[in-house]
Order: sequence, then C-alpha cells, then structure tokens
Amino acid sequence: MKIQYLSHSAFILSVGKHTVAIDPFLEGNPTAPMAPEQIKADFIVVTHAHPDHFGDALAIARANGSTIISCFEIATFCQKQGVPAHPLHIGGGNNFPFGRVKLTIAHHGSAYPVDGENLQSMGIAAGALVSIGGKTIYHAGDTGLFMDMKLIGEMNSIDVALLPIGDNFTMDINDAVKAAEFVRPALAIPMHYDTFDIIKTIPDDFVNKVEKLGIKARKLDFGEHIDI
Repeated sequence: MKIQYLSHSAFILSVGKHTVAIDPFLEGNPTAPMAPEQIKADFIVVTHAHPDHFGDALAIARANGSTIISCFEIATFCQKQGVPAHPLHIGGGNNFPFGRVKLTIAHHGSAYPVDGENLQSMGIAAGALVSIGGKTIYHAGDTGLFMDMKLIGEMNSIDVALLPIGDNFTMDINDAVKAAEFVRPALAIPMHYDTFDIIKTIPDDFVNKVEKLGIKARKLDFGEHIDI
C-alpha cells in the first residue's frame, strides 16, 4: 500500500486498482506538488469543510467519477452539486471496495464559503480511520489534542498516524507528540505545516521527539511517497 503526501493535510492512499484521496487541497496551495487534474482517485475522504481541506474534492470527483466520503452535511452538499457521496458521521463506518472508513471525533470547526464569500456551517469536523490494503491509517484531520486518542489507539491497530503539527489552528508539535504517545502507531507522519507562514514549524523536531518515545516517525517531503 502506497502513501503519498501532497502537502498540508492532503494524501493519496493507493493499492491495486483503488486510490483514495484525503483532503485534496491543491489549487491555491503554494506547496502542492501537483495540480488537481493530475489526481486520479475513485474515492475521496473529506475530514471537514474548510477550503484548505475540502479543497478540490468536487473537481476531482467530477473528473474521475469519484465518491466523496464525509459527514452527512458535507456529503449531502456534494450530492446537491451532482457528485456521488456517501454520508457517515462520528463513530460510524462503512465498507467500500477498497476497505473501510470510520469517522472519529476531532476538535475543530467545519464551514464552507458556498457563494465564494459567506461561510455556511457543514456539520462538525472529523478524523478518519481508513482501512486499505490490510493497513489502518488514522488521519486526525484538523484537531487539538484530546484524551480519546488513547482509545483510538487501544481499540485499533494503527499502522500510520497522520498528525497535524502546525499550531495556531491545530495541535503544535508537543501536543502532536502526546497524540502519537496516545495512539501508538507503527509510524507517525506530521502534516498541516509550512503551507502558510502562520503554520510554519520544524517537522524534524516532531520526528525526533516521537522517536524518543520508541515510536517510528518520518517526515515526508511534499510529493514523496512510501510503501508500507
């Protein structure tokens, strides 16, 4: 199973004939290594409706016939835009041709500028447990640290945890290190940093601190992929 980091909180998970995009924010992202039209995905997971996460989900879905997987409110909005969508909500999961997606809590907001300016609330933010290719990926979404991360780690064997570290809107490095300690993944990868000046940080600090806990960690360059 291949994981590719597209910068910010955007990832591509692929195995066999299936490709799952998560939070595909590319257009308007100064660190994105590729354009939306280069993404070929049959499913798209959206953690919340902020433009830097919802991103190019609609454009990619229209170009590829992708199904968007998200909370009920976002999925309903996507269906009204004429694209396939499967609604979930916190604690709920569903099986798909590639595996399974279950939404977890995340402490954050969720709103989208539906008319290009005014924000419309779209449910609540989520994290996602994505099971694909025999692996379980925990994408924490945008979130602060919360104690139930420990339950997520206890109740699931997490192969990779994707954790925000950029501060200001999400956890900072120290909180993300504690999150890794709670989740105890086989591998922790930092995300949501350096896209804009306000979330610039030093991902190598996260890697070093997590590895001192006996947990493997790795920084991925924008566009880099690894096999797990």
